[in-house]
Amino acid sequence: MDFVNITSYEVEKIKDPTGIIAGDRYEFLLGFEVPEDDELFEEASSLDLRVILAVLDTGSKIVQYHILDRSNGKVLDYGLEENEESVVLAFCMEHYNEAE
Repeated sequence: MDFVNITSYEVEKIKDPTGIIAGDRYEFLLGFEVPEDDELFEEASSLDLRVILAVLDTGSKIVQYHILDRSNGKVLDYGLEENEESVVLAFCMEHYNEAE
């Protein structure tokens, strides 16, 4: 996949009433465009990337993500490349403090 342009996003802090999870978790729903020459272009016209970000004292990381077809919520069996994950992580780090 050639992940290029994040077109929209929502962020929400995940509450942990048990206190089991170390650090804070944030859920992002990122809308993105797929270039016409990418294999995902045929798969779905509108895609979202659901990301769970862990923010710890020692650093932050993506602990889980799924690519979703926005029209039906179906999880697609594709993954991000390392450079794409870096772009997503940087974006999430820039915006996680906007969560309610």
